[in-house]
Amino acid sequence: MPRRVLPVLVLAQLAGTSPWFAVNAVMPDLQAGFGWPVAAVGTLTAAVQLGFIAGALGFAVLSIADRFPARRVFLLSALASALCSEAAVLSAASFDALWGWRFATGVCLAGIYPVGMKIAAQCFPRGLGPALGFLIGALVLGSASPHALRAMAAGGDWTLVFHGVALASALAGIGLVMLVPEPAPVHGRIVGLRLAALWAAATDRRVRASVLGYFGHMWELYTMWVLVPLVLATRLAGSALSWTAFIVLGAGALGCAAGGTLARRYGSARVASAQLAVSGLCCVAAPLALGAPAWLFYGWLVLWGITVSGDSPQFSALTAGNAPPALVGSVLTLANSIGFAISVASIELFVRLAQQHALAALLPWLALGPLLGVLAMRPLLAAGAATRAAAPR
Repeated sequence: MPRRVLPVLVLAQLAGTSPWFAVNAVMPDLQAGFGWPVAAVGTLTAAVQLGFIAGALGFAVLSIADRFPARRVFLLSALASALCSEAAVLSAASFDALWGWRFATGVCLAGIYPVGMKIAAQCFPRGLGPALGFLIGALVLGSASPHALRAMAAGGDWTLVFHGVALASALAGIGLVMLVPEPAPVHGRIVGLRLAALWAAATDRRVRASVLGYFGHMWELYTMWVLVPLVLATRLAGSALSWTAFIVLGAGALGCAAGGTLARRYGSARVASAQLAVSGLCCVAAPLALGAPAWLFYGWLVLWGITVSGDSPQFSALTAGNAPPALVGSVLTLANSIGFAISVASIELFVRLAQQHALAALLPWLALGPLLGVLAMRPLLAAGAATRAAAPR
């Protein structure tokens, strides 16, 4: 496999997922232009999440990425996502229409992020593990990129952000098709989504532990991403806010990459649990950090940004490694779908509560997810400790 393949895949993931949080980067402009309430940011973010759930389940049931060349699926999804972003610009005055286009964007993203990971797995059947942190890190950086685009377009129209992510998405699809060779085709009988995966996740204690840990992670992750601009607005405005939001959220890419390196030595369960615990402590520390000196305030946010995303690759690796081989795809799809549904509930709940309660009183409740997630991970931590104790010295 050519050496360029992994960098191209990483860049394609980064650019292809850039439309994910485009609305969040320009929400103040939309609220000022159309008079929408603060809660609109939660509803529009939830639209993308719901679209991703629908797309992921639909792709899995129909075995789209197995029946058709994965590169072609990625390309068409990326081009469709670009068109959805442009359509959102044209219909932004209508909240319902914008919601619909953001939902459609989420459906398209289900053909970009998971399909990109599938292409990587086919290209590197024995070496995906070390690359997993970089690939999910690219998703994190891509999701944060609209904030950087808004900062660069400071003083310009908000539509520049949507035009930018549309162009990035289209180039991601074209670049991947041009520079990544077609992976080996899938052999054997194609099996769609298998509900037996639910039984495996419920009854196998190792699978159950990683899946429940992932659910706790998802309670916190996307809600934190939505609330970061509100937190920064207590001290910043304009391009300074947008650049800082990009840095805080994009720092999660460092957590993903570092977590992959540390997992080789300490194991995915320990790394995921440690990052989940630290991000939970960041939630609890919010009342003190919000009023802290600048260096401590921004340090707290960057640490939170690193750890809130950094455990994502490890949960994927744990679930894929512990699930029955024949059910790996179905277990991951169902776990992701339920996890994103949890994120929708969390986003809507916290964004609405943020209009009635101070952030200092609200943010600590995000720690419930990490707390329950760390507790759920105990069987994997105990198994890892027993394995190390039994290892020859």
